[in-house]
Amino acid sequence: MDVHLRDLRYFVAVAEELNVTRAAERLFVSQPALSKQLRMLERQLGFALFERVHSGMALTQPGAALLPYARETLAGWNAGVEAARAAAPSGTLVVGMQTAVGRGIQQEAVRRFRSAMPGWEVSLRLVGWDDPSGGLADGSSDVAFVWLPAVPGITTRVLAVERRWVALAEGHPLAALEEIAFEQLGSEPFIALPASAGPLREFWLGGPGSIVGVTASTADETFEAITSGLGVALVAEGNAQLYRRPGVVYRPVTGLAPAELAIAWRSEDSRP
Repeated sequence: MDVHLRDLRYFVAVAEELNVTRAAERLFVSQPALSKQLRMLERQLGFALFERVHSGMALTQPGAALLPYARETLAGWNAGVEAARAAAPSGTLVVGMQTAVGRGIQQEAVRRFRSAMPGWEVSLRLVGWDDPSGGLADGSSDVAFVWLPAVPGITTRVLAVERRWVALAEGHPLAALEEIAFEQLGSEPFIALPASAGPLREFWLGGPGSIVGVTASTADETFEAITSGLGVALVAEGNAQLYRRPGVVYRPVTGLAPAELAIAWRSEDSRP
């Protein structure tokens, strides 16, 4: 039976917190996404891990039996990763990102890092939109370029502040305008980030009242949905320049707060 380390990490966090909300905050994921993963893990295992009690949640007998082995597995993996890193003659900085960064920011950051840490390598890692932490939550990234608002437990430094634009199908009636007020998009279906993106999903919908037409997990899925007439999508001004696609046009949107691109790292990470 194959079980992802992420699922074990989720199980251990909930077992230690005995509260899904607190565990979700600790793991940098949304509560619905965490609950869904736990249910999938229980179906895969064939037994319940938790049960509802008067005080909230409690481990079942199988869950309590599994917990020490799950902890041991995670500890062994972490120890193995650290041993592998220590064996390397230098090191590798893993940089997570969910979209192309461009803007000259990525190149300048890499140049400065290599100047300060000669001999180190930089590995760029594309992370799905279902992980708003850019890989920081599960430790697969050391730092990440993320869009705010960031998930809890992450420290950020803003690198760019940009207006939000809207991506439309070339033949959309609003494409004839040079600028679009957000109110004019009120009846339009939006291409949304996955629900696990949490507050970031709502930010790129423009607010809680927007209509969701379809959910997309990648930039390619988003543009395919736009050109198919399934909806529109808000993007940062810089990304409107980076993501030129046939059949897609971009227009600036008024009435929205700007988007903020930041570099992020785990708050407890004390490495220089």
